Amino acid sequence: MAVATKTDPVVNVLWINAGLSCDGDSVALTAAMQPSIEEIALGALPGLPNVRFHWPLIDYSQGGAEFLKAFFDAEKGQLDPFVLVIEGSIANESIKSEGYWTGFGNDPATGQPITTSEWLDRLTPKALAVLAVGTCATYGGIHAMAGNPTGAMGVPDYLGWDWRSKAGIPIICVPGCPIQPDNLSETILYLLWQAAGRAPMIPLDDCLRPTWLFGATVHEGCDRAGYYEQGDFASEYGSPKCIVKLGCWGPVVKCNVTKRGWMGGIGGCPNVGGICIGCTMPGFPDKFMPFMDEPPGARVSTTASGLYGGLIRGLRAITTKTVDKEPKWRHTGTQLTTGYKPTTY
Repeated sequence: MAVATKTDPVVNVLWINAGLSCDGDSVALTAAMQPSIEEIALGALPGLPNVRFHWPLIDYSQGGAEFLKAFFDAEKGQLDPFVLVIEGSIANESIKSEGYWTGFGNDPATGQPITTSEWLDRLTPKALAVLAVGTCATYGGIHAMAGNPTGAMGVPDYLGWDWRSKAGIPIICVPGCPIQPDNLSETILYLLWQAAGRAPMIPLDDCLRPTWLFGATVHEGCDRAGYYEQGDFASEYGSPKCIVKLGCWGPVVKCNVTKRGWMGGIGGCPNVGGICIGCTMPGFPDKFMPFMDEPPGARVSTTASGLYGGLIRGLRAITTKTVDKEPKWRHTGTQLTTGYKPTTY
Protein backbone atom coordinates (compact mmCIF):
# COMPACT_ATOMS: atom_id res chain seq x y z
CA MET A 1 0.00 0.00 0.00
CA ALA A 2 1.12 3.53 -0.76
CA VAL A 3 1.85 6.13 1.88
CA ALA A 4 -0.07 9.40 1.68
CA THR A 5 1.81 12.45 0.41
CA LYS A 6 1.23 16.14 0.99
CA THR A 7 -0.37 16.40 -2.45
CA ASP A 8 -3.01 13.74 -1.73
CA PRO A 9 -6.50 15.00 -0.82
CA VAL A 10 -7.41 15.38 2.83
CA VAL A 11 -10.23 13.34 4.38
CA ASN A 12 -11.74 15.35 7.22
CA VAL A 13 -13.34 13.68 10.22
CA LEU A 14 -16.01 15.92 11.74
CA TRP A 15 -16.91 14.73 15.22
CA ILE A 16 -20.06 15.94 16.98
CA ASN A 17 -20.21 14.79 20.58
CA ALA A 18 -23.25 16.89 21.44
CA GLY A 19 -25.90 14.21 21.44
CA LEU A 20 -27.29 12.98 24.73
CA SER A 21 -24.08 11.39 25.94
CA CYS A 22 -21.43 11.14 28.64
CA ASP A 23 -18.51 11.50 26.15
CA GLY A 24 -17.43 8.01 27.26
CA ASP A 25 -16.83 6.91 23.68
CA SER A 26 -14.42 9.78 23.00
CA VAL A 27 -12.58 8.93 26.20
CA ALA A 28 -12.52 5.23 25.30
CA LEU A 29 -10.98 5.95 21.89
CA THR A 30 -7.91 7.43 23.57
CA ALA A 31 -7.18 3.89 24.86
CA ALA A 32 -7.22 2.31 21.38
CA MET A 33 -4.07 0.38 20.52
CA GLN A 34 -4.84 -1.61 17.34
CA PRO A 35 -4.61 0.94 15.80
CA SER A 36 -4.15 3.91 18.07
CA ILE A 37 -5.83 7.19 17.21
CA GLU A 38 -2.37 8.76 17.02
CA GLU A 39 -1.34 6.33 14.28
CA ILE A 40 -4.43 7.26 12.28
CA ALA A 41 -4.16 11.01 12.82
CA LEU A 42 -0.46 11.11 11.96
CA GLY A 43 -0.78 8.86 8.90
CA ALA A 44 1.56 6.26 10.34
CA LEU A 45 -0.25 3.33 8.70
CA PRO A 46 0.11 2.19 5.08
CA GLY A 47 -2.63 3.13 2.65
CA LEU A 48 -4.14 5.96 4.66
CA PRO A 49 -5.05 9.23 3.00
CA ASN A 50 -4.18 12.49 4.71
CA VAL A 51 -6.51 12.81 7.68
CA ARG A 52 -7.59 15.86 9.63
CA PHE A 53 -9.65 15.40 12.80
CA HIS A 54 -12.10 18.05 13.98
CA TRP A 55 -12.78 16.40 17.31
CA PRO A 56 -13.43 18.45 20.46
CA LEU A 57 -11.33 16.11 22.59
CA ILE A 58 -8.07 16.75 20.75
CA ASP A 59 -8.60 19.87 18.64
CA TYR A 60 -5.82 22.41 19.12
CA SER A 61 -8.09 25.43 18.53
CA GLN A 62 -9.65 27.53 21.25
CA GLY A 63 -13.11 26.35 20.29
CA GLY A 64 -15.91 28.69 19.28
CA ALA A 65 -15.91 30.12 15.76
CA GLU A 66 -12.41 28.81 15.01
CA PHE A 67 -13.39 25.23 15.77
CA LEU A 68 -16.82 25.44 14.12
CA LYS A 69 -15.45 26.85 10.85
CA ALA A 70 -14.83 23.33 9.50
CA PHE A 71 -18.44 22.37 10.16
CA PHE A 72 -19.81 25.47 8.40
CA ASP A 73 -17.39 24.89 5.51
CA ALA A 74 -18.62 21.29 5.23
CA GLU A 75 -22.21 22.52 5.14
CA LYS A 76 -21.29 24.83 2.23
CA GLY A 77 -19.62 21.98 0.34
CA GLN A 78 -16.15 23.44 0.88
CA LEU A 79 -14.77 20.53 2.93
CA ASP A 80 -15.06 17.46 0.76
CA PRO A 81 -14.72 14.59 1.47
CA PHE A 82 -15.57 14.24 5.12
CA VAL A 83 -16.74 11.53 7.49
CA LEU A 84 -19.34 12.67 10.03
CA VAL A 85 -19.04 11.05 13.46
CA ILE A 86 -21.96 11.33 15.88
CA GLU A 87 -21.62 10.56 19.58
CA GLY A 88 -24.71 10.53 21.78
CA SER A 89 -28.38 9.87 21.12
CA ILE A 90 -30.52 12.27 19.11
CA ALA A 91 -33.24 14.10 21.04
CA ASN A 92 -36.57 14.83 19.37
CA GLU A 93 -36.52 18.61 19.16
CA SER A 94 -40.07 18.81 17.77
CA ILE A 95 -41.90 17.59 20.90
CA LYS A 96 -41.48 20.77 22.95
CA SER A 97 -42.68 24.33 22.60
CA GLU A 98 -39.50 26.16 23.59
CA GLY A 99 -35.80 25.71 24.28
CA TYR A 100 -33.72 22.83 22.98
CA TRP A 101 -32.42 19.49 24.22
CA THR A 102 -28.89 19.43 22.79
CA GLY A 103 -26.84 21.91 20.79
CA PHE A 104 -23.44 22.21 19.16
CA GLY A 105 -22.23 25.78 18.71
CA ASN A 106 -24.24 28.87 17.80
CA ASP A 107 -25.63 30.04 14.51
CA PRO A 108 -23.74 33.22 13.51
CA ALA A 109 -26.88 34.63 11.89
CA THR A 110 -29.08 34.35 14.98
CA GLY A 111 -26.70 33.81 17.87
CA GLN A 112 -28.87 30.83 18.89
CA PRO A 113 -27.64 27.27 19.51
CA ILE A 114 -27.69 24.89 16.58
CA THR A 115 -29.27 21.64 17.73
CA THR A 116 -27.59 18.31 17.12
CA SER A 117 -30.47 17.17 14.93
CA GLU A 118 -30.16 20.32 12.83
CA TRP A 119 -26.47 19.57 12.26
CA LEU A 120 -27.52 16.13 11.05
CA ASP A 121 -29.94 17.75 8.62
CA ARG A 122 -27.25 20.14 7.38
CA LEU A 123 -24.28 17.80 7.09
CA THR A 124 -25.47 14.26 6.32
CA PRO A 125 -26.45 15.01 2.67
CA LYS A 126 -22.86 16.09 1.99
CA ALA A 127 -20.99 13.45 4.06
CA LEU A 128 -18.98 10.65 2.52
CA ALA A 129 -20.11 8.46 5.43
CA VAL A 130 -21.92 8.79 8.74
CA LEU A 131 -20.48 6.90 11.69
CA ALA A 132 -22.57 6.49 14.85
CA VAL A 133 -20.32 5.66 17.80
CA GLY A 134 -21.48 4.15 21.07
CA THR A 135 -24.85 2.67 21.93
CA CYS A 136 -26.48 6.07 22.48
CA ALA A 137 -25.72 7.22 18.93
CA THR A 138 -26.37 3.85 17.32
CA TYR A 139 -29.65 2.80 18.95
CA GLY A 140 -30.53 5.45 21.54
CA GLY A 141 -29.06 3.69 24.56
CA ILE A 142 -29.94 4.68 28.13
CA HIS A 143 -31.49 7.97 27.05
CA ALA A 144 -33.97 6.20 24.76
CA MET A 145 -35.33 3.76 27.32
CA ALA A 146 -39.03 3.73 28.15
CA GLY A 147 -40.18 6.84 30.00
CA ASN A 148 -37.54 9.22 28.66
CA PRO A 149 -38.79 12.81 28.27
CA THR A 150 -36.63 13.74 25.27
CA GLY A 151 -37.91 11.22 22.73
CA ALA A 152 -34.27 10.15 22.31
CA MET A 153 -33.30 7.88 19.44
CA GLY A 154 -30.28 6.62 17.54
CA VAL A 155 -28.93 8.08 14.31
CA PRO A 156 -30.56 5.35 12.16
CA ASP A 157 -33.91 6.09 13.82
CA TYR A 158 -33.50 9.77 12.95
CA LEU A 159 -32.18 9.46 9.39
CA GLY A 160 -33.91 6.18 8.53
CA TRP A 161 -32.45 2.69 8.59
CA ASP A 162 -32.24 2.60 4.79
CA TRP A 163 -30.39 5.94 4.58
CA ARG A 164 -27.36 6.08 2.30
CA SER A 165 -24.66 8.72 1.98
CA LYS A 166 -23.89 10.41 -1.33
CA ALA A 167 -21.26 7.68 -1.79
CA GLY A 168 -23.89 4.98 -1.25
CA ILE A 169 -22.57 4.02 2.20
CA PRO A 170 -25.12 3.03 4.89
CA ILE A 171 -24.94 4.46 8.40
CA ILE A 172 -22.17 2.61 10.23
CA CYS A 173 -23.02 1.70 13.82
CA VAL A 174 -20.32 0.75 16.32
CA PRO A 175 -22.21 0.18 19.60
CA GLY A 176 -20.92 -0.26 23.12
CA CYS A 177 -21.54 1.48 26.44
CA PRO A 178 -18.87 2.69 26.22
CA ILE A 179 -17.45 1.51 22.95
CA GLN A 180 -14.59 -1.00 22.84
CA PRO A 181 -11.68 1.27 21.86
CA ASP A 182 -10.12 -0.85 19.11
CA ASN A 183 -13.51 -1.58 17.55
CA LEU A 184 -13.94 2.14 16.93
CA SER A 185 -10.41 2.89 15.77
CA GLU A 186 -10.47 -0.12 13.43
CA THR A 187 -13.77 1.02 11.90
CA ILE A 188 -12.42 4.55 11.38
CA LEU A 189 -9.35 3.01 9.75
CA TYR A 190 -11.52 0.91 7.43
CA LEU A 191 -13.60 3.94 6.37
CA LEU A 192 -10.47 5.95 5.61
CA TRP A 193 -9.10 3.10 3.52
CA GLN A 194 -12.43 2.96 1.72
CA ALA A 195 -12.29 6.72 1.15
CA ALA A 196 -8.85 6.25 -0.41
CA GLY A 197 -10.20 3.54 -2.73
CA ARG A 198 -8.17 0.83 -1.02
CA ALA A 199 -10.99 -1.17 0.60
CA PRO A 200 -14.37 -2.46 -0.63
CA MET A 201 -17.71 -1.39 0.78
CA ILE A 202 -17.70 -1.88 4.54
CA PRO A 203 -19.60 -5.10 5.40
CA LEU A 204 -22.47 -4.51 7.84
CA ASP A 205 -25.08 -6.74 9.47
CA ASP A 206 -28.83 -6.05 9.65
CA CYS A 207 -28.24 -3.71 12.60
CA LEU A 208 -25.59 -1.76 10.63
CA ARG A 209 -22.71 -3.12 12.73
CA PRO A 210 -19.40 -4.13 11.07
CA THR A 211 -19.74 -7.87 10.56
CA TRP A 212 -16.14 -8.77 11.39
CA LEU A 213 -16.52 -7.14 14.81
CA PHE A 214 -20.07 -8.17 15.73
CA GLY A 215 -20.57 -11.43 13.85
CA ALA A 216 -20.26 -13.68 16.90
CA THR A 217 -21.76 -13.67 20.38
CA VAL A 218 -20.06 -12.91 23.67
CA HIS A 219 -20.56 -16.57 24.60
CA GLU A 220 -18.75 -17.86 21.51
CA GLY A 221 -15.58 -16.07 22.55
CA CYS A 222 -15.92 -16.50 26.30
CA ASP A 223 -13.43 -18.42 28.44
CA ARG A 224 -16.38 -19.51 30.60
CA ALA A 225 -18.24 -21.17 27.73
CA GLY A 226 -16.76 -24.58 28.53
CA TYR A 227 -18.45 -24.49 31.94
CA TYR A 228 -21.79 -23.75 30.25
CA GLU A 229 -21.38 -26.74 27.98
CA GLN A 230 -20.77 -28.91 31.05
CA GLY A 231 -23.77 -27.46 32.87
CA ASP A 232 -21.52 -26.00 35.56
CA PHE A 233 -22.78 -22.58 36.65
CA ALA A 234 -21.61 -20.01 39.18
CA SER A 235 -23.89 -19.31 42.11
CA GLU A 236 -22.01 -16.21 43.27
CA TYR A 237 -19.66 -13.60 41.87
CA GLY A 238 -15.98 -14.41 42.00
CA SER A 239 -16.38 -17.89 40.55
CA PRO A 240 -14.58 -18.78 37.28
CA LYS A 241 -17.63 -20.76 36.12
CA CYS A 242 -20.34 -19.69 33.67
CA ILE A 243 -22.29 -16.70 35.02
CA VAL A 244 -25.49 -17.05 32.96
CA LYS A 245 -27.53 -17.80 36.08
CA LEU A 246 -26.27 -14.54 37.60
CA GLY A 247 -27.78 -12.57 34.73
CA CYS A 248 -25.27 -12.81 31.86
CA TRP A 249 -26.81 -12.39 28.38
CA GLY A 250 -23.62 -13.51 26.62
CA PRO A 251 -25.16 -16.43 24.68
CA VAL A 252 -27.31 -14.07 22.58
CA VAL A 253 -25.45 -10.73 22.58
CA LYS A 254 -23.35 -9.78 19.53
CA CYS A 255 -20.06 -8.49 20.90
CA ASN A 256 -16.38 -9.41 20.62
CA VAL A 257 -15.15 -8.13 23.98
CA THR A 258 -14.50 -11.60 25.38
CA LYS A 259 -12.23 -12.33 22.43
CA ARG A 260 -10.63 -8.93 22.10
CA GLY A 261 -10.51 -7.83 25.70
CA TRP A 262 -10.88 -4.19 26.60
CA MET A 263 -7.41 -2.68 26.35
CA GLY A 264 -4.31 -4.45 25.12
CA GLY A 265 -6.19 -7.77 25.10
CA ILE A 266 -6.98 -7.50 28.81
CA GLY A 267 -10.36 -7.02 30.46
CA GLY A 268 -13.86 -7.16 29.07
CA CYS A 269 -17.02 -7.75 31.09
CA PRO A 270 -17.23 -11.57 31.52
CA ASN A 271 -13.43 -11.83 31.38
CA VAL A 272 -13.22 -9.99 34.69
CA GLY A 273 -16.31 -11.54 36.27
CA GLY A 274 -18.99 -9.09 35.15
CA ILE A 275 -22.20 -10.18 33.45
CA CYS A 276 -23.01 -9.11 29.90
CA ILE A 277 -26.00 -6.75 29.98
CA GLY A 278 -26.39 -6.48 26.19
CA CYS A 279 -25.10 -2.96 25.63
CA THR A 280 -24.22 -3.56 21.96
CA MET A 281 -27.77 -4.58 21.07
CA PRO A 282 -30.58 -2.40 19.66
CA GLY A 283 -32.91 -3.55 22.46
CA PHE A 284 -30.64 -2.22 25.22
CA PRO A 285 -31.47 -1.45 27.98
CA ASP A 286 -35.21 -2.18 28.07
CA LYS A 287 -35.13 -5.76 26.77
CA PHE A 288 -32.30 -6.77 29.11
CA MET A 289 -33.70 -5.56 32.41
CA PRO A 290 -33.78 -6.22 35.25
CA PHE A 291 -30.03 -6.69 35.20
CA MET A 292 -28.55 -9.46 37.36
CA ASP A 293 -31.65 -11.64 37.01
CA GLU A 294 -31.32 -14.89 35.11
CA PRO A 295 -32.40 -14.20 31.49
CA PRO A 296 -35.75 -15.88 30.69
CA GLY A 297 -34.36 -18.09 27.92
CA ALA A 298 -31.45 -19.11 30.10
CA ARG A 299 -33.75 -20.96 32.48
CA VAL A 300 -34.60 -23.47 29.78
CA SER A 301 -31.13 -23.66 28.25
CA THR A 302 -29.31 -23.98 31.57
CA THR A 303 -31.69 -26.73 32.71
CA ALA A 304 -31.02 -28.66 29.49
CA SER A 305 -27.31 -27.95 29.76
CA GLY A 306 -27.35 -29.10 33.39
CA LEU A 307 -28.85 -32.47 32.45
CA TYR A 308 -26.61 -32.95 29.45
CA GLY A 309 -23.59 -31.50 31.20
CA GLY A 310 -24.00 -33.81 34.19
CA LEU A 311 -23.73 -36.81 31.90
CA ILE A 312 -20.77 -35.31 30.05
CA ARG A 313 -18.93 -34.56 33.30
CA GLY A 314 -19.43 -38.16 34.43
CA LEU A 315 -18.09 -39.59 31.17
CA ARG A 316 -15.14 -37.21 31.23
CA ALA A 317 -14.34 -38.21 34.81
CA ILE A 318 -14.04 -41.83 33.66
CA THR A 319 -11.80 -40.82 30.75
CA THR A 320 -9.70 -38.62 33.02
CA LYS A 321 -8.91 -41.57 35.27
CA THR A 322 -7.29 -43.34 32.32
CA VAL A 323 -5.44 -40.48 30.65
CA ASP A 324 -4.26 -38.95 33.93
CA LYS A 325 -2.04 -42.01 34.56
CA GLU A 326 1.19 -43.07 32.92
CA PRO A 327 1.26 -46.18 30.67
CA LYS A 328 2.03 -49.39 32.59
CA TRP A 329 5.29 -50.14 30.71
CA ARG A 330 7.12 -47.20 32.29
CA HIS A 331 8.90 -48.96 35.18
CA THR A 332 12.23 -50.22 36.42
CA GLY A 333 13.27 -53.88 36.45
CA THR A 334 14.82 -56.54 34.23
CA GLN A 335 11.88 -56.93 31.85
CA LEU A 336 11.21 -54.68 28.83
CA THR A 337 7.41 -54.46 28.53
CA THR A 338 7.02 -51.63 26.03
CA GLY A 339 6.21 -54.00 23.18
CA TYR A 340 9.53 -53.41 21.45
CA LYS A 341 10.73 -56.37 19.41
CA PRO A 342 14.38 -56.26 18.36
CA THR A 343 15.19 -56.92 14.72
CA THR A 344 17.18 -60.09 14.10
CA TYR A 345 19.56 -60.54 11.15
